[in-house]
Amino acid sequence: MKTGELISGCACHGVSRRQFLSTGCAACVAAAEFLAKPARVVGAEGKRPVRIRIVYSLHEPQQDRPDWPNKGFDFRPVMERINAGLSSRCPNFEFVSSLANGPEQAQKVLDEDKATAIDGYLVFQMNCWNRVVQTIATSGKPVLYADFQYGGSGGFLVYTAAFLRSQTPNVGFVASSNIEDLAEAVKCFELVKQGGPVSDFVAATARTRTARTQKPADLGCKPDSFKTLSAQECIGRMKASRILAVRDQKAEGAEPMMGISMDYVSFAEVNDAWKAADKDEARAVADRWQKNAAAVIDVSRETLESSAAMYLGMKAVLKKHEANAITVNCLGGFYGGHIHAYPCLGFHELNNEGLVGACECDVRSTATMVTVTALTQGRPGYISDPVIDTAKRQIIYAHCVASNKVFGPEGQTNPFEILTHSEDRQGASVRSILPLGYMTTTLEIRQPQKEILFHQGKTVDNDRNDRACRTKLAAEPVGDIEKLFTFWDQWGWHRVTFYGDLKEPVYALADAMGWKVVEEA
Repeated sequence: MKTGELISGCACHGVSRRQFLSTGCAACVAAAEFLAKPARVVGAEGKRPVRIRIVYSLHEPQQDRPDWPNKGFDFRPVMERINAGLSSRCPNFEFVSSLANGPEQAQKVLDEDKATAIDGYLVFQMNCWNRVVQTIATSGKPVLYADFQYGGSGGFLVYTAAFLRSQTPNVGFVASSNIEDLAEAVKCFELVKQGGPVSDFVAATARTRTARTQKPADLGCKPDSFKTLSAQECIGRMKASRILAVRDQKAEGAEPMMGISMDYVSFAEVNDAWKAADKDEARAVADRWQKNAAAVIDVSRETLESSAAMYLGMKAVLKKHEANAITVNCLGGFYGGHIHAYPCLGFHELNNEGLVGACECDVRSTATMVTVTALTQGRPGYISDPVIDTAKRQIIYAHCVASNKVFGPEGQTNPFEILTHSEDRQGASVRSILPLGYMTTTLEIRQPQKEILFHQGKTVDNDRNDRACRTKLAAEPVGDIEKLFTFWDQWGWHRVTFYGDLKEPVYALADAMGWKVVEEA
């Protein structure tokens, strides 16, 4: 571990040791043993230290389900490192720890603390969507909200944006991979201990965060020349496009998205096409993937051929419906037994060909991909679940699917690896080692509001962290990284990234359609 790097740790539910032991479950006993470890207290003689409760928001100390970071992930060493790291860096502080998986357990923490001198709370979002911080914020005491990156980042971004939008008066936040940044934010609790208002604490955390955010680097990019369609030509291509959305067993029409026709098709139709795929052709596709991949890790030949059959099946369904885009509720279909192969490698292949394969039956992102692939005459979009790291001044776009022909079907290729799907370590997915030094444009649409969300960034790294999704493209955002925290509650977690400086053509397209561009950085 590099000095100052914050790694994941362990956690326990937000109840007392006695309550944990009374449940009798092995996970709770392990959690209770973790909580029983004495906190380190450092303070001037005769002076009570600042007492902070760390509340880890997560499912279980050892993850029992597919989710970020991944099934089987052991949070306990992470939590131990966080606790030890803060204790060593924050003199005059005492830390006590709890775990909570939702509002009920969070409320138990607050109820137990009514008889305890707690000066404030540090809530660590370890899994994405556990709603713990909202309950802790009702205490009225200062709350520092922190992201365990590649673990809780989705909830952290969405919930932080909601706090900012509602101007919650007692919640500050930190989004850094550097434990030194976390420690400096924690020290802001001293202001309240000294008698200052909670608003001073929140303002101090903001000042600390912005002061410690890495300064902008050189945003000059490698040359990337390409020709876009005119706005009217693009609108014509959009009207000639069709999206197939595979979300359940229903097959029915749907309202167009951005003027793009859309139909729902059933899992059964896609699964039947997978079954019917030519086995020799599937073997040939698997051979090509195996040959071209820089590595194939923990993925069997049988899984590769099944994934190739899914690609061929999806392509057959596209042809049948005269469509050029497909988006599948992949996890719901796979875990429900409705489909029997992940579509990740199929999406990868479709996107390389200038078609659109999109994750999670996300029709907004799919429409965004169709639109800009048409606008750029073939450049694929990359759906992601972003993470923001102020220590590096980066936004990291993470997902288990990505093209390796980001400049279009006739453009250069970049290396890719084939690995299991990260959240459950099953099936086959893609880690694309994407080109660095280029300007990218990241977008999302909202149809009822007729808005296009927009930011740009220079690609600077491919993060190989094993937590969360396989492909992780890091970019330095153009503009105000603080503003980048503010839109997730309204727009959701997904974004779609394209290579190229698309600001002018996107604005021109929006003007032609009567839509508005909202710049989020």
